[in-house]
Amino acid sequence: MIPPLAERIRPKTLDDYISQQHLVGPNGALTAHIKRGIIPSLIFWGPPGIGKTTLANIIASESERPFYTLSAINSGVKDIREVINKAKQSGGLFTTKNPILFIDEIHRFSKSQQDSLLGAVEKGWVTLIGATTENPSFEVIPALLSRCQVYILNSFDKDDLVALLHRAIDEDEIISKKKIKLKETDALLQLSGGDARKLLNIFELIVNSEDDKVTITNAKVLEKVQTNTVRYDKTGEQHYDIVSAFIKSIRGSDPNAAVYWLARMVEGGEDVKFIARRMLILASEDIGNANPTALILANTTFQSVSMIGYPESRIILSQCAVYLANSPKSNASYIAIGQAQQLVKQTGDLSVPLHLRNAPTKLMKDLDYGKNYKYAHNYDDNFAEQEFLPDEIKNTKLYEPGNNARENNFRSFLKKRWKNKYDY
Repeated sequence: MIPPLAERIRPKTLDDYISQQHLVGPNGALTAHIKRGIIPSLIFWGPPGIGKTTLANIIASESERPFYTLSAINSGVKDIREVINKAKQSGGLFTTKNPILFIDEIHRFSKSQQDSLLGAVEKGWVTLIGATTENPSFEVIPALLSRCQVYILNSFDKDDLVALLHRAIDEDEIISKKKIKLKETDALLQLSGGDARKLLNIFELIVNSEDDKVTITNAKVLEKVQTNTVRYDKTGEQHYDIVSAFIKSIRGSDPNAAVYWLARMVEGGEDVKFIARRMLILASEDIGNANPTALILANTTFQSVSMIGYPESRIILSQCAVYLANSPKSNASYIAIGQAQQLVKQTGDLSVPLHLRNAPTKLMKDLDYGKNYKYAHNYDDNFAEQEFLPDEIKNTKLYEPGNNARENNFRSFLKKRWKNKYDY
């Protein structure tokens, strides 16, 4: 049986690995670890078809370690224990060359299944590499997450995907025997949605449907493939387009459009926690202090649908989506933290002003830690004007309230308290 094209041209070394330069490029976060052969337990987080499994295989190969793999879809605690026992027998004890255990879609493991990994990871019997398309902060238990480094893998860009197509044309033992001309690639790239596996599957389908001479055009791709595309692909481009439309409809205060796009996701079988999680983010990012109750409702929605599931959870999701769409909007807090992070990157680790430092010992007090700090509750209206930022960036204004009733109250409060400092 001939393996599919994506498997036939799967990279075997880092030199052949395309993309993810922030991880495995010359200055990548993992490059030095791989060269030294000292690999920590890892979680790879990113969309499908971007090389998570391939990178795990390469890491095992280049660090010369035994490699075991499990899929969370069809593996249980018994399977995990069997692999761990094999790993222990293959030299996982007291050596830096302990085996690598790769678990695909680790977010699908239950709490008990994830718990069964803790001992092996903690004692170094295995180095765990987990792959997930979901946010590990929500889907991986804290005890296991604390033992792993999380790295984000990005979708392939256009140049990466075109390079993959040329590699297939030049190097694949089957495809290279045909005369293939890449006249147009837009349709191929659009249908793949940044998923390299999907791109190569579509490309192979088209090439195999033609004679030895093949000219790839947008029209030919759409003719051969469009009738076979899924109405709602939970892992493809349409998945991201529809959730984007859903979020933008809520942000734009259109409850009708929000419920429509919600229905598209519900009918497509989208993960209820994925939908609720996006609304939870939006409640803080786009509504914020204009209506703090939105965050509470979104969090309650996430907890509720996690317990209930379909079909009843669609009602809860709809209630939350309508509420968020009808809420006043403010991204002031979102903008503030972004600007603050940028300021930190620009200015580095500035010293904490002496009057704000903690002084639990006599020595610290003698060094003026905490000296001249004004305890707000000792002053009228529980407020004493003083500088809380480092001297180098004093009087910097990062937060600016939005233009709505509730945040205008914040604006008035700040102006009253700080006089000229917050004169918006």
